[in-house]
Amino acid sequence: MRRRPTVQSARIMANRRLGRSGLSVSELALGTMTFGAETPAREAHAMLDMFAEAGGNFIDTADAYGLGASEEIVGSWLRSNPELADRMIVATKARFAMSPDINDRGASRRHLTRAIDASLRRLQVDTIDLFQLHAWDPRTEVEETLSTLERAMSAGKILYYGLSNFDGWQISKTVMTAVLRGAPPPVSVQPQYSLVAREVEWEILPAARDAGLAILPWSPLGGGLLTGKYDAGSSILPTTRLGRLTPSSADSRMNAVPARSWKVLEAVRAISSESATSITGVALAWLLNQGAVSSVIVGAREAESRGVVDFRAEGVVATS
Repeated sequence: MRRRPTVQSARIMANRRLGRSGLSVSELALGTMTFGAETPAREAHAMLDMFAEAGGNFIDTADAYGLGASEEIVGSWLRSNPELADRMIVATKARFAMSPDINDRGASRRHLTRAIDASLRRLQVDTIDLFQLHAWDPRTEVEETLSTLERAMSAGKILYYGLSNFDGWQISKTVMTAVLRGAPPPVSVQPQYSLVAREVEWEILPAARDAGLAILPWSPLGGGLLTGKYDAGSSILPTTRLGRLTPSSADSRMNAVPARSWKVLEAVRAISSESATSITGVALAWLLNQGAVSSVIVGAREAESRGVVDFRAEGVVATS
């Protein structure tokens, strides 16, 4: 029988303010993209247990993850752990297609209204703490999207809203439109960001920081490169993510890794060795020391491979 975590479990993760909102979130957020599609419910619940026991309180999901399956798994865990549900900050997203229907996608009033209600049902909650636009919608006016989110906030269906995968100008336009409307602005943005993916530093991060948005990096380990499991020119272990692909696909992925990324990995290995910290720990600590980063979204495929992440004053220490 799966052992349930308790409210009294040791909380070893530090918390940070989510942008300019009044929310405090754990420095690690548990990303649930694989829930349902690759990670069955039982393993997903075990991962959530471990995350809660480590002091995590920030769960990130989306309606597009498994076409609702991820939200349903998170919802069933929340329902089975009422003593923890109240302290969890649940974030979800909508924007991508949920069916062949041309209107079952985007950031229109019709789609977002239905998407929010559907997410509430799947998550089995009365309110979504952070509702995020999963990507920019070029077909819908920003005013229509923001007015829809305002209504959802007024109805108590969502508390805050954020952005995901937005370019710098899209962030600025959304924030300025909200200001001109006298409406609440977004509180966060999710970009892909890691030691081997730093393009967001050119425009996206400056726009987010200028607006006071919390930065929530996803893919912080560079798609697995910053786990230390891969080396340039080495064979791929069958237990790794790439090892589960076909040989041709795995080789193609390895060959596509830029030379600069391998050099970054070498530098991270050196720091890891000098500081007696895991490679993963170094990568996460670097992100957490970038201005305006409130929480780093970390996903895992199996509870057994999750590891324990210990956040202390001197930085992050990860063990696997």
